[in-house]
Amino acid sequence: MKCEILEIAPSHDGRIAEVIKQVGREFGAVGEGFGPGDAEVENMSHHYRAEVASLYLVALVDGNLVGGGGVASFNGSRDTAELRKLFLLPEARGLGLGKRITERCLEFANNRGYQRCYLDTLQNMTAAIGLYEKLGFHQLDQPLDGTIHNGCDVWMVKNF
Repeated sequence: MKCEILEIAPSHDGRIAEVIKQVGREFGAVGEGFGPGDAEVENMSHHYRAEVASLYLVALVDGNLVGGGGVASFNGSRDTAELRKLFLLPEARGLGLGKRITERCLEFANNRGYQRCYLDTLQNMTAAIGLYEKLGFHQLDQPLDGTIHNGCDVWMVKNF
């Protein structure tokens, strides 16, 4: 089994949109207020580029795109990054791909001068929450002001 993590390219846009929406449905993250409903999902490579201090990575297993995750400024902030749209298909879980993607996103954010990284997720995404906690995130009592994902019920932050 060959696992790869690549920066998103336009050729990945259609498939990663399918993956994000499929995993969103699996966990009940459907409609407005959830990441899979964001307009950027249809054209991820256009929204995540190094020149705008953002990065989106895709995971491939044996050449098949099975997930991805990214990081960008939180609501235009210069000091707070946001971990975004980390979604993996069931067959890609447990391979260490989520950890690898998250670590690369955190390294990218730290190298771009962000002071902390925020994320929002759902309580039923227990494996993801466990990963985030192992990587130094802690839970908040409420979302950061300016979040657009008001359907989420877990908010976390990691300081660099």
